[in-house]
Amino acid sequence: MTITPGLNFVEDVESEEIETSATYAIDFDTGRISTRLIDGIDAIKQFVILSLRTERFAYAIYSHDIGSELKAVCADEEASDAYKEMEIPRVIEEALLYDERIEAISNMEVEKSGDSFFVSFTVESEEGLFDVQEVVGDAGNLSE
Repeated sequence: MTITPGLNFVEDVESEEIETSATYAIDFDTGRISTRLIDGIDAIKQFVILSLRTERFAYAIYSHDIGSELKAVCADEEASDAYKEMEIPRVIEEALLYDERIEAISNMEVEKSGDSFFVSFTVESEEGLFDVQEVVGDAGNLSE
């Protein structure tokens, strides 16, 4: 006999559903969303590009987790180039590491080139490794 009849203290354990990272592909050259679905490492690459190209807090459509402060760091006229070279890796890691699909950022290199900074790094994700190269500052161009 139990003290509280009818209560079951054994929880039903449901199988944990694995979430997919499927999303619509973005054509970054035209700025348009396509009808093609991508997932896996392609979706993670797209997240990285979107996060680095999007100014955080600038667009109401994105949560405050999406985007980076790269533009603000590069535009700071009072900061030295040495400070910017030190700050850019922190800003990139902060923009990307909150996503649980990304395990680490490694091999970060920052080089001053004219009015811009050339940044390269490796993203270590649950789907695999990939390299990213970005020009931040006035030229603001991203390629992978």
